Amino acid sequence: MKIIVRWLLLAAALLLVAYLYPGVTVTNFVSAMIAAFVLGLLNTLLRPILVLLTLPVTVITLGLFLFVINALMFYFAASMLNGFHVAGFVAALIGSLLYSLCGMVIDVAMERVFARG
Repeated sequence: MKIIVRWLLLAAALLLVAYLYPGVTVTNFVSAMIAAFVLGLLNTLLRPILVLLTLPVTVITLGLFLFVINALMFYFAASMLNGFHVAGFVAALIGSLLYSLCGMVIDVAMERVFARG
């Protein structure tokens, strides 16, 4: 149940990012749900490999290169899907930052809500 609620909230967060920032567009909630699922898969499967491969660059940039990796995941997900579009790399960077912030807020809220039950 917790996973489904988190998925729906992340889809809503993606719609919020598209509403707040014009460089990211999502056509409807179903597209946002699919995009949130694909982003979750990419972050689970591909991101650790990229972090490991780019570890020297990440260390040299004091961790700032992780923002680039997040933007690449965001941009790659948008390139694979029809209802989710990102205007360019800068839009992917800003969109991924906003989406990550929303995800952190959702995670904190979920822990508080499900800790009571």
